Amino acid sequence: MAFVPFHYTNLNEVKEEANNLGIDLNFSNDMSLFHKEAVVNNIKIPNRLAVQPMEGCDGTNDGSPGVLTKRRYERFARGGAGLIWFEAVAVVPEGKASPNQLQITEKNISEFQSIVETIKKSAKEQHGDDFSPVTIMQLTHSGRFSKPYGKFEPIIACKNPFFEDKYKNEDSAKVVSDEELEKLEDEFVKAALFAKRAGFNGVDIKACHYYLCSELLSAFTRRGKYGGDFEGRTRFLLNIIDKVKDAVGKDFIISSRLNIYDGIEFPYGWGVDRENYLKPDFTEPLKLVGKLYEHGVRLIDITMGTPYLNPHVNRPYDKGDYVPPEHPLEGVARMVNGIGEIQKAYPQMLIVGTGYSYLRQFSHYLAAGSLENGLTSLVGFGRMALAYPDFASDILNKGELNKSKSCIACSKCATLLRAGVNTGCVVRDAEKYMSAYKEVAQ
Repeated sequence: MAFVPFHYTNLNEVKEEANNLGIDLNFSNDMSLFHKEAVVNNIKIPNRLAVQPMEGCDGTNDGSPGVLTKRRYERFARGGAGLIWFEAVAVVPEGKASPNQLQITEKNISEFQSIVETIKKSAKEQHGDDFSPVTIMQLTHSGRFSKPYGKFEPIIACKNPFFEDKYKNEDSAKVVSDEELEKLEDEFVKAALFAKRAGFNGVDIKACHYYLCSELLSAFTRRGKYGGDFEGRTRFLLNIIDKVKDAVGKDFIISSRLNIYDGIEFPYGWGVDRENYLKPDFTEPLKLVGKLYEHGVRLIDITMGTPYLNPHVNRPYDKGDYVPPEHPLEGVARMVNGIGEIQKAYPQMLIVGTGYSYLRQFSHYLAAGSLENGLTSLVGFGRMALAYPDFASDILNKGELNKSKSCIACSKCATLLRAGVNTGCVVRDAEKYMSAYKEVAQ
């Protein structure tokens, strides 16, 4: 189906186009669904809305949150979402995606503690003493997308011709050894313990978007104990989860933001049909979610694709580096319904869904439909949160989203992120981000 940009003036037009295209999207007007609490590891999530992890590239030299970082999370806290999924925080300096990416260490725990306290304080001031959003820190190693000093210094699981075609850096990339991966498992444990000391409710072992842990899931061509068969390719993720669980205790949340479909040709893509990589095959992702549950994980956040190769898969857009090869509603449906397959298979697992922001002021109807039809447990917004930090409050209190505040899927925030500079909504927060965008977009 050919690409068509967003042009809808009301929800019925969205429904009609989806119907004409044969796309299955579930909508609902029942906004009461968002008000329900959820519980994970005896910790109450006060509503079903979440802020997704959105990197700001605005940390200080030592990896601490900067002024804009603190501003962003204060705004998220006042916005009313019950779950704030804190952005990617590197576990080692060489695994940073930019010089400005956050990194938690023994020396800067107090800086992260301060931002957690700001989140709790701001949320209570805005929504009352009984309101306390749950905070999850995303722990990451950027792998082949590592840019600790501003240029690619890739650390990869195995060679990949598709990234070579685009980035021309496979020859200079360092293939991480089994011994180095073993040591990295312990670095994740250290960072998780730091996050707990800082006051976070839990951590996410990031396994999405083809960063290191995600790439290992598709390391079919890798030799050694971290590649090849399903057991080998999932070993790194499951080892980290087991080690973190042993270190942090039972009431701390251990989670993962997990790709279930890479959209990259086999044998380099995870969750893809081996004959046609444009079709998902959730056989292995479903098996992994079952393993995660067996290992004590009760909350996961699901996504697809990689912004470095096929960004239309993980965030359908109107404007970007290329014209998407599909209608954006196809991408929305693949994300929402694919997550729904995982949720229906594991109804006991709390799953945070994503893929809603493209629909702008109509996105909460699709989100409510996902909750109503058992396609997700919680609803996460990423780009929308940058553009419209009080989206949750408006959904909960007004039952609607404001068109003039909503994300317009223009990809300007992604341009800032890829450039490794301070990242936010250029359109809705122009005073803070427009000048940076003008510089990198030239």
